[in-house]
Amino acid sequence: MRNTSLQLQGPCYPVIFPSVNVYWRCQYVARASNVSMRHWQQMGGVNINEDIIIDKSIHRSINARSSVLKRYVADIGKSWPVLIVCGGLLPLFVSVIWLLLIRHFVAAMPWITVALFNILIIAVTMFYYLKAGWIGNDAISPIIGAHDPYYHVFGREQNHLHAAAVLMTFIMVVSILASVAIVHRILMATSVLKVAAKIIGEVQALIIFPVMPYAILGIFYMFWFGAAFYLFSSGQIVQNNCSSNCCAYDLASKRVNCDRCCGYSIHYTPHISIAIFFHLFGCYWATQFFIACSSTVIAGSVASYYWARGETSPEIPFLPVFSSMKQLIRYSLGSVALGSLVLPFVESVRFMLDSIRRKLKVANTTPEGCMGKTTYHTSRSCFQCIEWIIRSVNRNAYIMIAITGKSFCRASAIATELIISNILKIGRVNVIGDVILYLGKLCVSLSSALFAFLMLDTHKYRSAHNKISSPLLPVLVCWALGYVVATLFFAVVEMSIDAVILSFCQDSEEHQGTAQYAPPLLMETLGDQNEMQRLTQ
Repeated sequence: MRNTSLQLQGPCYPVIFPSVNVYWRCQYVARASNVSMRHWQQMGGVNINEDIIIDKSIHRSINARSSVLKRYVADIGKSWPVLIVCGGLLPLFVSVIWLLLIRHFVAAMPWITVALFNILIIAVTMFYYLKAGWIGNDAISPIIGAHDPYYHVFGREQNHLHAAAVLMTFIMVVSILASVAIVHRILMATSVLKVAAKIIGEVQALIIFPVMPYAILGIFYMFWFGAAFYLFSSGQIVQNNCSSNCCAYDLASKRVNCDRCCGYSIHYTPHISIAIFFHLFGCYWATQFFIACSSTVIAGSVASYYWARGETSPEIPFLPVFSSMKQLIRYSLGSVALGSLVLPFVESVRFMLDSIRRKLKVANTTPEGCMGKTTYHTSRSCFQCIEWIIRSVNRNAYIMIAITGKSFCRASAIATELIISNILKIGRVNVIGDVILYLGKLCVSLSSALFAFLMLDTHKYRSAHNKISSPLLPVLVCWALGYVVATLFFAVVEMSIDAVILSFCQDSEEHQGTAQYAPPLLMETLGDQNEMQRLTQ
């Protein structure tokens, strides 16, 4: 066996790339392979070059999709402190700071937001270029330690980073051009944000209120992921059927074995499949329910400010948020639950239709005619439009639930009627303000991604067994978490603007076109009285 092994004919082969156990997977280490190669040559082993089968098999093993996926999962496990800091704590802190700044420096915040957004997106794009190897000599490596002098391994991770760098370049160019195009509209955004800043300043609990749904969602997702792991691991392990020759030498029995060499897969029983679908559906429903409750509480707090005549009221107390929460729990919880159920139901129907489409595509029974393809693409576009309309209607329905106390269906009808009859006014006030708020969310998420790059570039994650193969997935996770956190906090400003505008429209509707409860700042923002009456009519 020793003689055949030295000729690379098995059963033993040189350990060119030693590995370590990372979450029960082999992570290759290149630094010690020089010693292995020297021992191999001292034993009289044949020379190894890049053209022989064993070297090609090593390259295939390192660059196999399953190996790349394992390394990405290992990267997430190694970088969990980065996810906590850059995906949870940092966006929480930055979002609160942004709300405080919009309260005290509302005139300058749109300009600061646009400038900061351009700086951050350029910085994140440059980091992608750096890690992809297009700038400097800091390209990533799929193996731990330095490159082996005998072999040059080019991993799939670099290809993924190249694609990400190209995509970020396109997004950066488009974003900068778009931000330049809206510069002349920033003054209008400033007037819109003044109303929200005034409300946040009066109802001060709104600044810290998003911490509550943020914490509730965090606790819920911990339990949900725990249950999901149990469900997805409850399948039956079945050996795959195959006809290919995948025999291997078994060291235990000292013979060539062709049994159980095609791997295994997990098959779920119908009960477990239904349970998994219900679990996923429940997660989406619960997420929408918590967001809807948060939106209704914010809208109720803002409505209490508006209908108390704003600045003419003696003083807006600290308790409107808690009073709105009490009203929600006592009167409107069922309406909010019904409204949050509609969107997951539509998403489930679209998911099932897409699954049927994929199965038909595999079976080569997809519609080939022009009429069939047109019908298919039209149905997909209709479902996307229906989803967008439902999101918009639900958002405004929650506001009207908080204002009027009506049921979900009745509140949706009132909100839709008000929006249709005041479309010019709402569009004039909301469009540019929403753009600035969206840029603010991107600023928070981009700052999370930038700090994630900086933390992953430290010595801890660049050497030894804690080295990550690629910063791509941890940075994307931090980016997504930062955007989710920013969305929860910026919903305060968005809901404040939408709630006060719908309150103004409802006030005008009840008093024959003249708003009786509108605060002076809102009157000043929307223009003179004649313009408001003309738009209302």
